Amino acid sequence: MKDRIKKIRKSFGLTQQEFADRIGIKRGGVANYEVGRNEPADSVISLICREFNINEQWIRRGTGEMFVTMEMDERISSFVGSIQAGSEDSFKKRFISMLSELDESEWKALEKMTLLLCEKKG
Repeated sequence: MKDRIKKIRKSFGLTQQEFADRIGIKRGGVANYEVGRNEPADSVISLICREFNINEQWIRRGTGEMFVTMEMDERISSFVGSIQAGSEDSFKKRFISMLSELDESEWKALEKMTLLLCEKKG
């Protein structure tokens, strides 16, 4: 399990402290899990799975896919929830706030610009 916990942390580009902060434990706890000194409690495994959308069977046994497949609405809800829990002045929060204020014609213009950008890149 130690290697899988480290793989999760690395796949999100997090330090041990950042990973610990996301799941509400101490950095030393993460370090102990990653070197195999301690096994995480069931509650910690649940926190990791919920926070990072990890398949519990994968983290416990290495079976199945690392990430739980989510439907689009679930991914959006999870993303927005993580933004709301973040810092007050984050770029993501400001960007989502700006998007929430667009009217229908602005959404259409944004879609048109995105399609043009994709055509030029492809």
